[in-house]
Amino acid sequence: MSSPRRVVLIGLDCVPPKLLFDWYAGDMPTMASLRGRAVWGPLASTVPPITVPAWSCMLSGRTPGELGVYGFRNRRDHRYDRSAFATSDWIQVPRVWDLVGAAGGQSIVLGVPGTYPPSPISGHMVSCFLAPSTDAAFTHPPGLREEVQRATGGYVLDVADFRNCPPASAAQRVFDMTEQRFELAAHLASSHPWDFMAFVDMGPDRLHHVLWQHCDPAHPKHEPGNALSGVFREYYRALDRHLGRFLEVVPDDAAVLVVSDHGAQPMLGGFRFNQWLVDQGLLVLRGEPRPGRLDPALVDWPRTTAWGDGGYYGRLFLNVKGREPQGVVPPDRYEAVRQELADALRALPDHTGAPMGTRVFRPEEVYPEVRNIAPDLIVYFGNLRWRAIGSLEPGGSLCTFDNDTGPDGANHAEDGVFVLAADGLGGGRRDGLSIYDVAPTLQSLLGLPAPPAQRGQVVA
Repeated sequence: MSSPRRVVLIGLDCVPPKLLFDWYAGDMPTMASLRGRAVWGPLASTVPPITVPAWSCMLSGRTPGELGVYGFRNRRDHRYDRSAFATSDWIQVPRVWDLVGAAGGQSIVLGVPGTYPPSPISGHMVSCFLAPSTDAAFTHPPGLREEVQRATGGYVLDVADFRNCPPASAAQRVFDMTEQRFELAAHLASSHPWDFMAFVDMGPDRLHHVLWQHCDPAHPKHEPGNALSGVFREYYRALDRHLGRFLEVVPDDAAVLVVSDHGAQPMLGGFRFNQWLVDQGLLVLRGEPRPGRLDPALVDWPRTTAWGDGGYYGRLFLNVKGREPQGVVPPDRYEAVRQELADALRALPDHTGAPMGTRVFRPEEVYPEVRNIAPDLIVYFGNLRWRAIGSLEPGGSLCTFDNDTGPDGANHAEDGVFVLAADGLGGGRRDGLSIYDVAPTLQSLLGLPAPPAQRGQVVA
């Protein structure tokens, strides 16, 4: 690869290889043309495959452990009620646009998760969907806000409450947001200087979570012939049109990378993580157990061994003596208790009595460094085919087919997508690609050296 050159990264959150490379490949002529001259293939995501931290890992070449970010919510300290959303302030390593700026270049960053509040960069930044509203300071420089609002007629950060509005309405709002995101990207690319441009569309993620059961016959809740069964195909056709129009403003000699942070798959159900711990006598409550969210104030901590945090994956925390305020697990028993729990979780059956296929990870085994407060165990219920349900349901089944945070038809999957077209790169399918290969590859294309301790390899 000759370098340096300009590079644009087009991020599609939550797009799996199956949809882009298989189901809808024939409906996407722009993508087919791009793939015809690109290195492409499935992209192994982070552990866990979660939007936050995956995009920051991708653009820094560092693991969640090195970032100290293990999901949207993270424990601030070892107290029981001290969790917070990970903002841009949590990311203490340079991302690609920081390296571009240090070398005297300019970047445009639009909607990349992990960029709120916006950071001063050499160039222009419109921060991500975690901004509370467009009334907040969501751009750098601050004056860019007015330009964004004028160019869009009212910028949409995200599809608000997408799980709890009618599916057809949610779909239309996703279509509209994706169109606006690509149009704004084209406007910024045409109006400002840049050496590196990165923008992320959250539309696929929102569409997959709301409508997977409508479009995938393999989903357990699929109803054949439903009115929304073709909406995925319509969306990917529209996405391809937007991609084609955007590429019209990209210089012919620029490298183009289309990438997703993780994949998606049908959600088979949810496993009541904390209720299982209660039933095992490992999580003890004060008074009569009540259905609903686990309230730390109602936990009898001096009698509790472990508790869980729900989501697309499960985070299990041990109540360790001398670490947590009312810890009970002796430090010299920590590994034995953790092993017992890991074994029990791996052996869990699903609602039919068959093995669920749960995978369990120790942070120190998957990260070369563990910063801040990581879960003691990272749990993929049913290998991410089942969601971790944190709420309680005394006397009910441990397996449920309703999500406790709103209707959801999909869970995350480990493989995203990677499509890189650049002069001199060659082309064809490539297996074994990792999310950690993205930053070194971008830096190579841009003519930038890799920072010390960065993970991954240059895709060449």
